Amino acid sequence: MSHPFKSEGRFVQKIEATPLVEVRLDPEGAGIWCKLEFLNPSGSTKDRIARYMVEKAWRDGRIREGGTVVEASSGSTSIALAMTCAQMGLEFIAVMPEGVSTERQLTIRAYGGEVILVPVEEGIHGALRKAGEIADDSGALYTRQFENPDNAEAHRVWTGQEILKQIPGGTVDGLVSGVGTGGTIVGLYSAFAEAGCEVTPFAARPVRGSAVRELECCSFSPCVPGVVEESVSKLYSEAKLDGLVELDIADEVVFDIARKLIRQGFPVGPSSGLNYAASLKAQEELGPGAKIVTVMPDRMERYFSTELFDSMNSES
Repeated sequence: MSHPFKSEGRFVQKIEATPLVEVRLDPEGAGIWCKLEFLNPSGSTKDRIARYMVEKAWRDGRIREGGTVVEASSGSTSIALAMTCAQMGLEFIAVMPEGVSTERQLTIRAYGGEVILVPVEEGIHGALRKAGEIADDSGALYTRQFENPDNAEAHRVWTGQEILKQIPGGTVDGLVSGVGTGGTIVGLYSAFAEAGCEVTPFAARPVRGSAVRELECCSFSPCVPGVVEESVSKLYSEAKLDGLVELDIADEVVFDIARKLIRQGFPVGPSSGLNYAASLKAQEELGPGAKIVTVMPDRMERYFSTELFDSMNSES
């Protein structure tokens, strides 16, 4: 993917194709095809949408060097945008609900970004309002990840095409993803369907025990960040995902699977545990021969102070 800064001598890191590997936690169980997006430069799949949205805005003349980007994000998108802006000579402001892990805030600040926190009771809705106010007052580029079609487009033309080239036979039967902005599931589903795959989309939702609708900051589970109430995302709520199946996964299962993945050498966060656990359910629905694809979205380091690492923190 080309960028508009080559002639200016500025370093803009190329985002290479990440591996697609078949992962089996149980040697006798199903193999799930996992896209290792934690290997992207800032450590998450959000590098793709950050680069795609900002570069397109640059080409369209909506931002120039020295300008400011603002986004409402619980973490990974803000980290990716902070890195992208650092490379492109742009300022960045992240608006986040209080309670976001220290690791995420420090990473954004390390790249030169500014972090603005809104009260935890306002959640992502408060962050969205505040980001909009900042953009209106300052003229900053508000990337609007929850409604920007370029978010899903990045995965349709980029991530999805990589997967179709990497998976044996070039076909996908089931797609599993948690829903944050909705960009991943919408974009990948579009790529697979357009390629002729008869693919069933599965939306994974982490839930606190049996309380499916216990919400905090619009997250289904207060323990698993980044997976939000569907109504927050226009990309997801307005998408046409034929045959969509929603899968609820208890958060204790999410953390158990994430820890097992880490023990196998995959340095991932809770969302990877969610996606993998839901993929096993999807495999049961579609049958043992179905090729299920999911994403390991981000790295474990940004969760060291969270519940995922509670048992290890108590030992230190």
